[in-house]
Amino acid sequence: MRKRPLGKTGLSVSELSLGTWGLSGDGYGPVAEAEQDRVIDRAAALGITLFETADSYAHGAMERRLGERLSAESRARIVTKIGTDLDSAFPKKCFKVPYLEQALARSQERLKRDVLDVVLLHNPSSVALEKAEAAPWLAEQKAAGRIRAWGVSAGSEEVAREAIVRGAEVVSVAFNAFSAAPMRLLEEEIQREDVGILAHSVLAYGLLAGHWGANKDFSDGDHRAERWTQDELRQRVRQLDALRPLVGGSVMTMRAGALRYVLESKLVSSAVLGPRSSLQLDQLVREAGKGPPYLEPDALTAFEARLEEVGAV
Repeated sequence: MRKRPLGKTGLSVSELSLGTWGLSGDGYGPVAEAEQDRVIDRAAALGITLFETADSYAHGAMERRLGERLSAESRARIVTKIGTDLDSAFPKKCFKVPYLEQALARSQERLKRDVLDVVLLHNPSSVALEKAEAAPWLAEQKAAGRIRAWGVSAGSEEVAREAIVRGAEVVSVAFNAFSAAPMRLLEEEIQREDVGILAHSVLAYGLLAGHWGANKDFSDGDHRAERWTQDELRQRVRQLDALRPLVGGSVMTMRAGALRYVLESKLVSSAVLGPRSSLQLDQLVREAGKGPPYLEPDALTAFEARLEEVGAV
């Protein structure tokens, strides 16, 4: 498994990382605990050293599972996110220091680590970051030795930019062939501040695998049922035509082309995968290829031109 520096944090991480939202059951429906264990163990066996989670995934159960499967003495690095209060009458975001202090302590307990590798604020608004409370507190926790690096999981370019301004060392941002503009707009800041970038949603929640028809239906409990209107989904499926010509040679599937497009970016420290089975994980790792170039320069240039033609970026 190839490694990349996580920005200026001093950490070196696998260029593929295991995200655990899909495993948690929160987004796509339940996954058996035995399969959750198999995926985590298989990721470690394949050389993945970066595992991504949040205190809100399955109400903390995914943190606890990672803590059980990955010892503090192992080479595994864990990124967790805090800032979602599930214990209030209605789930809400909370980035006040007293709440964050409790959340960090609970994460340390569940992950069985006195020092957490990377802690991110979980989808704050730019207003929450501007209040200058949460970011300085995280910097203090790093200085105190409770965390090695801190940052923000950003839901928009605006939030990512504000996070970098506030000193975030790591930013997690959606980045895929259909959502590349934010990274382009942030390129100068990312390079200047040497920010570690975790690219999530690399397959656009499965869309870029190319398996869906225009009338795709999603089951109960699947967040994708609410993510696109039928018209939006039909448009996105049509835009997949831009991805199809990538398939050929060592790029065996559209999914492989989409994943390699993300890995081709020198801004990305790690692409966060979201498999729900060990079989899916094996497929993704195999399809990532044997290393740069992940896509041939001419193929990449032609692909980006097609994305613009179909209005996918």
